[in-house]
Amino acid sequence: MKHLIFAAAFSLALIGCADRDKSAATPAPAPLPAADVNAGKGLAELQCKGCHGLDGRGTAPGIPHLAAQQERYLIESIKAYEEGKRTHAALRDMAGQMSETDLHNVLGYYASLPPVATALTAAPLFLPYENGKALAAACTKCHGEDGNTTKPGVPSLAGQQSHYLVVAVQEYLSGLRKTDPMHSLLRPLSKLDAESVALYFASQTPAQRAAPSVGDPSAGEPLTAVCGGCHGSHGVSTDAATPNLAGQDARYLVNSLKAYRKTRRHEGMEAYVGDLSQQDFENIAAFYSIQKSRPAENGQTIVQDLIDKCDRCHGASVDNASMSVPHISGQDKDYLIMALRAYRDDRRASSMMHNMSLPYSDSIIESVASFYASQPAGNR
Repeated sequence: MKHLIFAAAFSLALIGCADRDKSAATPAPAPLPAADVNAGKGLAELQCKGCHGLDGRGTAPGIPHLAAQQERYLIESIKAYEEGKRTHAALRDMAGQMSETDLHNVLGYYASLPPVATALTAAPLFLPYENGKALAAACTKCHGEDGNTTKPGVPSLAGQQSHYLVVAVQEYLSGLRKTDPMHSLLRPLSKLDAESVALYFASQTPAQRAAPSVGDPSAGEPLTAVCGGCHGSHGVSTDAATPNLAGQDARYLVNSLKAYRKTRRHEGMEAYVGDLSQQDFENIAAFYSIQKSRPAENGQTIVQDLIDKCDRCHGASVDNASMSVPHISGQDKDYLIMALRAYRDDRRASSMMHNMSLPYSDSIIESVASFYASQPAGNR
């Protein structure tokens, strides 16, 4: 049964898990008939052990452990492959060729096995906020200890939207933005590192600025009316990909507005700045620079908050038989990462948990997956 990959119906946001309360009142499904585990073991020997072993342990990274999973969940998952709701050519063919009885027996066999004993050191925890804090030390000379710069013309990073910061790093590295020698520090950053640094700075509190010496905030306010549709009220964005302007260095804002006339490409911004004067630029920048901002993320607790929410359905104390959700403690980390990305990127068919999911960066997915992979199977 090559690559029998069941779905880790694993929500990263859960939006309060409100539907779980509803499911608690739903009658439990009828018990499945007893599987012939001896027959199932024979089928596993012939078709499954190359990927999942006879003990239910995935034989390579990215292949899930099947031991001690719920039989009902495994059955629903293999049917999803058969129906094309999840993508795996070999599994789809295998599911179409095996009888219902054979599927029931082989999945019942794996469900009957004890949990896989995992080496807790095999999946070290990845903490994006702490990783970002360590890496951000290289940025403090220009951007300040906590991302609040005091150098005119240098942007503050404190409280900035995390996705925007990641995109900005990519634009500097690709040459879409004018660079200086300091940007060479960005080149060694992996994607996870860039996201970690962005999360760290996004979680810092922006300092309140005094009015700049150039520009009139009162004259700038009416000019920002068109800006609020993207950048939010008074420059506090609610979109992770759109930057906060509130509390930003005024000279940096002026330089950025002027750059849309020359080097930076953005159709909407290019059209807007075309009719503005230098004085308009300075007034707009003065207005935004004195607005009060706030952290865009709560990186210090975001991972634990997500784990607490996930445990509402996947925790050891939860009787999740009626919800048909997988056990994820002790699961292969690479598989969990693949499954979470598939849900986030809408490459797996919707489920109750998927419908409650929100997209998170690869660094957050890495962290949550590494946490559950490091837990003893069956203990949560």
